[in-house]
Amino acid sequence: MGRFAPSPTGPLHDGSLLAALGSWLDARAHGGRWLVRIEDVDTPRCSPGADAEILRQLAGCGLVPDAPVWWQSRRQAAYQGALDAMLEQSLAYGCACSRSDIARARATAPLRSPGAVPAYPGTCRAGLRGAVARAWRLRLPDPPGSVVLWQDRRLGMQSEDVAARCGDFVLKRADGMWAYQLAVVVDDAAQGVTDVVRGEDLSTSSARQILLQRALGAPTPRYLHLPLVCDAAGRKLSKQAGAQPFAPGAQALLRVLPKLGVQCNAASVADVLASAVAQWRAHRARRLPWSGPGSSGVVA
Repeated sequence: MGRFAPSPTGPLHDGSLLAALGSWLDARAHGGRWLVRIEDVDTPRCSPGADAEILRQLAGCGLVPDAPVWWQSRRQAAYQGALDAMLEQSLAYGCACSRSDIARARATAPLRSPGAVPAYPGTCRAGLRGAVARAWRLRLPDPPGSVVLWQDRRLGMQSEDVAARCGDFVLKRADGMWAYQLAVVVDDAAQGVTDVVRGEDLSTSSARQILLQRALGAPTPRYLHLPLVCDAAGRKLSKQAGAQPFAPGAQALLRVLPKLGVQCNAASVADVLASAVAQWRAHRARRLPWSGPGSSGVVA
């Protein structure tokens, strides 16, 4: 079971299309199903009508989900249930720290390396001491339990010490919004997602999500992080940097397929997708000609 989970902050651009197409191809090549989930949990960042436009763009490229679309904004009770379960097991705790409190604590913390940001210092780990919780955090396992090893199907073996990188991270924010990490893990488990295929920029979330999966007793999916689409200056395409929406159709697919190691000369959307699935299936167990940053890897 694969999925594509865009945030509705605007229409999709070529970088988003590559992630959607890669996840769709991987699901189809494995004989699996493909889902779409609208990650609108951070409502202030969402643009009115963007979700409908995203679904229109996907449909115009033949990328139609195999089940009804989910919206995270309708899943508040599920996230609260997950947080409550972790609180009951002391796997999460309330945090009274303000941003200025955390900034002051970080200012005196030793840096792990030049330019690094100190991890959350665990100020509220032992209790609130009469203060009122503003946010809720995951209580990380003590080292070495905070060190996560996982296998990425393209990038190979990965390792991260989450305690050193960020410390106990937020599950529910002070403004009442659910954190991306919690919502993603809860929804992936609820939807039975077995393979997470997404852009390489999200690989840094994997270790935190794996620790959350363990805390919730949820299975860990396989991970495949795809190469990024960059502009002429080598910067990742993003809506914030003004990346332009793509016009749905075969030409949009043909433009991003080479980044996935797929070459195709078909004219129609249906023929392009059929050819791409066949090539993806053939390439699954051997090295793909990835282009761009982080080009080496094996898709299995």
